[in-house]
Amino acid sequence: MKYLHLIWAALFRSKTRTLLTLLSVVTAFLLFGMLDSVRLAFSAGTNVAGYDRLVVASRLSITQMLPISLEARIAATPGVQKVVHMAWFGGVYREQSNFFPSMSTGPGFFELYPEYDIDPAQLQAFAATRDGAVVGAALAERYGWKLGDVVPLQATIFPTQGSNDWAFKLVGIFKVRDQKRRGEENQFLFRWDYFDQANDFVKNRVGWYMVKLEDPSRATEVARAIDAISENSDHETKTQTEQAFNQAMVKQFADIGLIVTAIMAAVFFTLLLLTGNTMAQAVRERIPELAVLKTIGFSNGSVLWLVLGESVLLVVLGGVIGLLIASFLIAGVAAASGGMIQLDTVPAATWLMGIGLMLAIGLAVGLLPALRAMRLNIVDALAGR
Repeated sequence: MKYLHLIWAALFRSKTRTLLTLLSVVTAFLLFGMLDSVRLAFSAGTNVAGYDRLVVASRLSITQMLPISLEARIAATPGVQKVVHMAWFGGVYREQSNFFPSMSTGPGFFELYPEYDIDPAQLQAFAATRDGAVVGAALAERYGWKLGDVVPLQATIFPTQGSNDWAFKLVGIFKVRDQKRRGEENQFLFRWDYFDQANDFVKNRVGWYMVKLEDPSRATEVARAIDAISENSDHETKTQTEQAFNQAMVKQFADIGLIVTAIMAAVFFTLLLLTGNTMAQAVRERIPELAVLKTIGFSNGSVLWLVLGESVLLVVLGGVIGLLIASFLIAGVAAASGGMIQLDTVPAATWLMGIGLMLAIGLAVGLLPALRAMRLNIVDALAGR
């Protein structure tokens, strides 16, 4: 620590170059903090213990639908308080780019989600209107929908009467109490009985069952009992948390872990080249100064650690700033994910990995310039050779 002032002075000898390099490091670790947090969020939530809502879906794939007859047997399982069946629809509004979560649901959905506020009169209208739909406030605001509107959706999976054109009457709009979860207001819900009767191909089948538990501490026990109902059948089930189920749906489209790893590998490779060039240039410019340090008594080892300390300080300073910015931004990303990502800040595991990467990159980019400085011959350096 006694040489910190020397390291700091050397680091900012060329302020413009250092600040630009620092900005690159900040950007790299900002991306790392955001992406690795998302990766960890998508690998969490597989343990059902402590959850009061579970999802029962096909063990094979979420694209495999389950018989409606399972509902009564799941409801009769000890520890289950309520069961609601649902099915993915996957429609688009007018254009392919206007895609949002759209699904059909059985009676009682809003009883399972007391955190969703909806007017009781609108809920009654939903129950009384065969082709009625309820949407989140954010989705209604995005497209300017209001109660009484007829909303056309284009089916991407399930046609009706030989056509992909479906129409729903908007009878309700719900809000989420927790503004951090406002992304969940981008849902479009309609009645499963209408879906079952109107679609051309699938009858008496549901996508998954939402299960409300009496006691969250018995979640693992109840999950095993539910899965045992369909064991060795052609529709075996897998009971998991809502978060794990949502993540499984996303993974049908992309491998999040692989994407994150590929992006970060490219980012850090570029960072290595950039900071390595910065440190090499900085040491070349200071060869006479390093020779003077040796002349007044600094050992080869001291010069080595001064240069290494400079490179590590540069990367750690930028890395910490980047992760701090990511900590402020990640909550907004989680809120916009519609419940698929549940994070308030950058996880501790990401911080630990990030600090490890900062130290490793700092040492890697500073090693060759530091070795050159350590082996510097005083006479040759002062003579400009």
